[in-house]
Amino acid sequence: MKKQLAILGSTGSIGTQTLEVVAEHPDLFDIYALTANNNIDLLISQARQFLPEAVVIANETHYERLKDALADLPIKVYTGKDAINQIVESSIIDIVITAMVGYSGLQPTIRAIKAHKTIALANKETLVVAGDLIRQMAIENKAPIIPVDSEHSAIFQCLVGEFNNPIDKIILTASGGPFRTFTPEQLAHVTKQDALKHPKWNMGHKITIDSATLMNKGFEMIEAKWLFDVPPEQIQIAVHPQSIIHSMVQFKDGTIKAQLGTQSMKLPIQYALSFPERLPNTCQKLKLEDYCNLTFEHPDTERFPLLRHAFEAANTGGNMPCILNAANEIAVAAFLQDRIKYLQINKIVEKCLEHIAFVQKPTYEDYVQTNEETRCYANELITNL
Repeated sequence: MKKQLAILGSTGSIGTQTLEVVAEHPDLFDIYALTANNNIDLLISQARQFLPEAVVIANETHYERLKDALADLPIKVYTGKDAINQIVESSIIDIVITAMVGYSGLQPTIRAIKAHKTIALANKETLVVAGDLIRQMAIENKAPIIPVDSEHSAIFQCLVGEFNNPIDKIILTASGGPFRTFTPEQLAHVTKQDALKHPKWNMGHKITIDSATLMNKGFEMIEAKWLFDVPPEQIQIAVHPQSIIHSMVQFKDGTIKAQLGTQSMKLPIQYALSFPERLPNTCQKLKLEDYCNLTFEHPDTERFPLLRHAFEAANTGGNMPCILNAANEIAVAAFLQDRIKYLQINKIVEKCLEHIAFVQKPTYEDYVQTNEETRCYANELITNL
């Protein structure tokens, strides 16, 4: 039986690479649903190639054009966020790949979990914003969450077969981004174009900026906390410029297991879809002789303070990570629109963490309110700069 997949965010970096994996294994996977926000041209192309049962465009202004473009095919066309939330509940779906960017992935992931789907999680913000809630829902609904991020996939792979062996430490590796060696003076003058030149990975604009500020690694730390039930003090960030070791786990006996591979997101995507099996692929194989030196450094949280804020938010708990995420999303969007400078991203996040009311035990409604309040305040700060 082929696994039926729903890809939320099929036109993004993870979504398009997921479809490449599916194309390489047509005997194992079928596409049931594709969703996108605005990229209608690519969504039409994907729909015509993979012939899903349904497609959803979140932006309702594109609905008529999408419907007309697919009128000659037996594909159901829907629009709006509610349609995305409903499509993931379809009984035929086996795996929901959550590749939407940012906070928008939270609600459909919750709906998919409640429908007992296996979640291939690429939307780290879901666990950053509401990790406690998502973890409890996944347990109650017996909905497996398999990580797609290369770092969390690496940790997941290191833990397979270890059963209940206690973890001493998780070591998340980071390339260090394009500004790893920059001085504070140099950081004050970096441009959007500089920040989008990631030295190792080809990713979407938002995550590339998060990698430049190391906020992405902070988000990954919070995600790891919930995925693997490890407190922040047992999670270490190691800057590893070669990006060959994707992450490591140290056990109580001192043994460290590491997962190594080339810089291809198709590898963790495929593993999430085929787990527990490993499938052949067309990715370039790692040759250790090409990497004579694998180096590691401590991250500098003075030059990259957003990483420090992430640890502080994770330790405080409650709705603080939700504030962190919402403020960062607004600040990064403003930076990409040339409305603020690189170093002002941190200033916006700091002020939001100080200003927005703390909720120790948030409900889903608290997360929604916190997200809205933070975004409004962050936009106000940017307007008044």
